[in-house]
Amino acid sequence: MRVLVTGGAGFIGANFVLRTLVQRPDVEITVLDKLTYAANPATLAPVADRIDLVKGDIADADLVDSLVGATDLVVHFAAESHNDNSLADPSAFVHTNLVGTYSLLEAVRRHDVRYHHISTDEVYGDLDLDEPSRFTEDTAYNPSSPYSSTKAGSDLLVRAWVRSFGVRATISNCSNNYGPYQHIEKFIPRQITNVLAGLRPKLYGDGRNVRDWIHVDDHNDAVWTIIDTGQIGETYLIGADGEVDNRTVVETILELLGQPRDAFDFVTDRPGHDRRYAIDSTRLRTELGWRPNYVDFRSGLAATIDWYRDHPDWWQPAKQGVEQTYAATEKVIG
Repeated sequence: MRVLVTGGAGFIGANFVLRTLVQRPDVEITVLDKLTYAANPATLAPVADRIDLVKGDIADADLVDSLVGATDLVVHFAAESHNDNSLADPSAFVHTNLVGTYSLLEAVRRHDVRYHHISTDEVYGDLDLDEPSRFTEDTAYNPSSPYSSTKAGSDLLVRAWVRSFGVRATISNCSNNYGPYQHIEKFIPRQITNVLAGLRPKLYGDGRNVRDWIHVDDHNDAVWTIIDTGQIGETYLIGADGEVDNRTVVETILELLGQPRDAFDFVTDRPGHDRRYAIDSTRLRTELGWRPNYVDFRSGLAATIDWYRDHPDWWQPAKQGVEQTYAATEKVIG
């Protein structure tokens, strides 16, 4: 099988490439990545001789067409995905998440290539902290930010191309990922590397915002399950029952690193900060038989901490710039 992985030098996409080459050594992989700041080619260095890495924009219709025409499957991870960045400049999110997805859909339509679309639970908006419900495949879209709204739009494009043009596509909406190779602007690796660098972790608002965490390997195993056995045209939610509030995450990181649990700072909240995400992955589990391997968030977090501790050469070059960016908008409170 020849697989085109968009965004394959980013966090989730790179982990998908690395894991696929171990579990499915007969698969031939081409990675298409714009190699923005959020990508790191060093992640793919161990498998450089086993993949084709193409630097390019998914909105480049001619390039995309040439690559899709030579493949059997497209797995579309590429996206602008950082909420804070979308608030500062939404234009890149419109370009990549909407125009880029359109470019891919037109190419798979022309060449009749199987397509899987990676999306997020953030398209559903947020839930109240005290309500028992979780997101399902039937939950109405209610995005809160330029990031989540452009991802919602890309999902709707996929659904329209399936219905109108018969594109052979599936969609997955996943909860928040954590694990190795995640850019340190993201919540968990930022707090881990803060402690490792002798800085205090930072918490938006009151720290009670809840995320439904899943290890990146569990996410990518679910993606292959959907590709292999999912029904064309259907959407599947991926989650591992990992609801934890942000304060608990930071306190656990501090504890695992031998620091006092209160050695963090509260900072001003992000505009439009969603309160709670929670995924109901019943359909994926009952219909397709998927189960997560990382069922204990604390142990998965400990393994992630170990990875960042053991790979300072991977994250240290970006650390100062990331913290300078945050310092321009964050104000310590309390």
